[in-house]
Amino acid sequence: MTRARRALRSRGAAALASALALTATAALAHHEITAKFDDTKHATLTGVVTDVDWRNPHVHVFINVTGDAGSVANWAIELESTIALVKSGWRADTLKPGDRVTVAGITARDGTRQIWGESVTETATARKVLYWVDTAPAAPAKARPAPRGPDGHPRLGALDTEGGYWGYPTATVLVQDGAQVAQNAHGLLANPKDAARVAPLQPWALALYQRRQERQLRDDPMFLNCKPPGGVRYLQSEYGIQLVEDRERQRIFVLIGGGNHNYRIIYLDGRTNRGQVRGDDDNPLYYGRGTGHWDGDTLVVETTGFNEDFWFTNGGLPHTNLLRLTERFSRPDFETLRYEVTIEDPGAYTKPWSAHWDLRWIGGEELPTFFCQDNRS
Repeated sequence: MTRARRALRSRGAAALASALALTATAALAHHEITAKFDDTKHATLTGVVTDVDWRNPHVHVFINVTGDAGSVANWAIELESTIALVKSGWRADTLKPGDRVTVAGITARDGTRQIWGESVTETATARKVLYWVDTAPAAPAKARPAPRGPDGHPRLGALDTEGGYWGYPTATVLVQDGAQVAQNAHGLLANPKDAARVAPLQPWALALYQRRQERQLRDDPMFLNCKPPGGVRYLQSEYGIQLVEDRERQRIFVLIGGGNHNYRIIYLDGRTNRGQVRGDDDNPLYYGRGTGHWDGDTLVVETTGFNEDFWFTNGGLPHTNLLRLTERFSRPDFETLRYEVTIEDPGAYTKPWSAHWDLRWIGGEELPTFFCQDNRS
């Protein structure tokens, strides 16, 4: 995938009920925080910074906390990704060893000395630091028309003379069109009884989905093993995507910000939609094999060939290797990428169903560099 990138360049979800809500600092975390931390167990710690691990998927600040009897224990404060924190104005040296801080948050479910830092305050200055700030670009006062390529179709990616990518999806969870289901940004339901309304699940798939929900999404392969956000999940990631058109070879590379720099390929050369579930050069394992064509100003893509070794959505909706996506990409104006998808999986669902959302153009910037494995062993 690295060679492909070099060659190419050379590359709001519904509100959760307050009983389940976390503070705004958790809004961009790449997995459900309550999978690891217990939101019923709050703690406040004061200590001295010993180290700062400024890496993805989450930044960690380590502090020594002195107990009542004079004993010293080292705690790990888990925070947002480096991408979210840098965009919010923080740096790797915002806190340094020797600084004294007060941390409030929720503690680890397994009883280890870890805390999700809902707030981190410098004791000496009372300044709150290392929190996430929404940096979504403001919409222009007047929508600009979508740029078009030499074939007359809308350009789905950046113009040749500027960078940019698509981000800030209007939905970060998958739910069938027309259903009003309260869940948080990671797909954790406010009311578990709503599970059957999310999608037309077969009984076994509904039971599995409910089990994943009951366990606070802690079985998520992306959380446990840094598996890629395949299926449609990458299109609802805070880290965005780039669409790079290779007109000479009639294909589009979809570069994925939140999947360890994974990519998928959409072929426009009329080839048949075949691939191996175990993956091959043309079918990058978690993203299926996509073949597309233009229907007016909309790129229609048929994608098949998925394995079952990942969650294809936030929240853990099940799928089988029979999963087929009919995807429609359009650019109604310069700032908007519209994504519509019909999900067909006779192994997991009782009928086809559809969903849609938009992504926003972030011009002049490169796709964020995110590697889940940076500080995961």
